[in-house]
Amino acid sequence: MFEGFEPRFVEVSDGQIFCQIGGEGPPLLLLHGNPQTHVMWHKCAPALAEDYHLVIADLRGYGDSLVVESDPEHFNYSKRKMAQDMAEVMTALGHDRFFVAGHDRGGRVAHRLARDHRERVAALSVLDICPTLEMYEATDMDFATAYFHWFFLIQPYDLPERMIMEDPYKWMDACLQKWSGGHEFGDAEHAYLKAFDDPKRIHACCEDYRASATIDLVHDREDRDQKLDIPLQVLWGAKGLVGRKFKPIEVWQDYTTATVVGQGMPTGHFIPEEDPLGTIAAIKEFFDPLPRP
Repeated sequence: MFEGFEPRFVEVSDGQIFCQIGGEGPPLLLLHGNPQTHVMWHKCAPALAEDYHLVIADLRGYGDSLVVESDPEHFNYSKRKMAQDMAEVMTALGHDRFFVAGHDRGGRVAHRLARDHRERVAALSVLDICPTLEMYEATDMDFATAYFHWFFLIQPYDLPERMIMEDPYKWMDACLQKWSGGHEFGDAEHAYLKAFDDPKRIHACCEDYRASATIDLVHDREDRDQKLDIPLQVLWGAKGLVGRKFKPIEVWQDYTTATVVGQGMPTGHFIPEEDPLGTIAAIKEFFDPLPRP
């Protein structure tokens, strides 16, 4: 699915991050969401590689990237640690400044990356998220029903792990179908399941969500008022919860001094796979006019 790209393991402080690397132009780091891997970008990568040097990474705990031990504070799977991984990846590849686009969990990592490494992220695009703190603070019955996994995966070890491991395929397929409205993922779904059908990665996924409900909120509250000052784009699925419950541009505008741009896409949650041509066009429309990092 990544013909012409170079698969590479990049050494970082805690192990190795797997990436697909390819294309010419300014560096653009692409990050995936849950329950997926870097493969979620496979429909967009060839076209984007015509204009950008792409680094398409697996987050820690996902795909083929490092898995680390959990800790009581869930810091090892905090967005701060995940963002640090990506900062080290880009350093190792020789990119001091770069663009970032992240979907779902990858969007949360991208947001933290822009906050913790402000001098390095030239512009940020987030797909189908509002900031974690905003979403938890707005929780109601509608949100909890649509995003039940936010509250299931954070349950104490090892209840969710054991339940998912009973039938990883059913969990994976249920997540993909529920949030896309029945999209056919084809070979990509097999790739996601192959990566996910591993007890330590199921545990890592749960730790990712446990971190979001604990240590990530601490970090988000600490610097909530320290606004970003870089160009920011938000894309959301018009058929999904983010577009239905929130006003994404207005929400994100509270987090940056720059003007936020964005649009609803004619999709559910998995925007790059449900509407790859629209995603490619929107990403290029945002990043193309900006100064090259």
